[in-house]
Amino acid sequence: MIEIVDAKFITSAPNIDAAPPSDEQNEVVFMARSNVGKSSLLNALTNHKGLAKVSSTPGKTRLINYFDVTFINREDSTKSIAKFVDLPGFGYAKVAKSIKYDWEKNLTDYIASRKQIKIFIHLVDCRHPFLEIDKSVSDFLLECANPTQHIIQIFTKIDKLNQKEQNELRRDFPNALMVSSSKKKGMAKIVTLIYDILKEDENED
Repeated sequence: MIEIVDAKFITSAPNIDAAPPSDEQNEVVFMARSNVGKSSLLNALTNHKGLAKVSSTPGKTRLINYFDVTFINREDSTKSIAKFVDLPGFGYAKVAKSIKYDWEKNLTDYIASRKQIKIFIHLVDCRHPFLEIDKSVSDFLLECANPTQHIIQIFTKIDKLNQKEQNELRRDFPNALMVSSSKKKGMAKIVTLIYDILKEDENED
């Protein structure tokens, strides 16, 4: 069984130039639109209620936030550390166009240039699975990710759908994961998947 046993905030950066040194741990990047539940998911995954700030004002945070996360494999008690990276949300309408341009350019630069990113986690609200902006993000990740990087699509707030709606979503997105942060549904599966990918990459190196 894989668990996250520790998580702590490290630093914030406005852009890739201010990011932590590139020779540090592998990075797992979380990205989402406004109000999709990114902060809630980070808090649920790490069992740390106040790790990521849940803002009442969508789009307020424009910094890249870094967290050191410690995994443990309960079978052999081995530990490993990775960096979770909380990217600012994308696609907000309530910020000035000039700010929005700089903001989104910083994000695309980071995604395209940060070579130690091992996993991109793209969160989508399960109630709005076909928004154009999420399709654009998916296409961009597929275009810019290199062969050593993995993309995981996760649908949040799955508890908001009935069983029929959940089945339809799984049919339309067979490779995606379905989670509910409030119900702690799907957390263990995500933690294990992240751990397995990072360990597999370490062994290949």
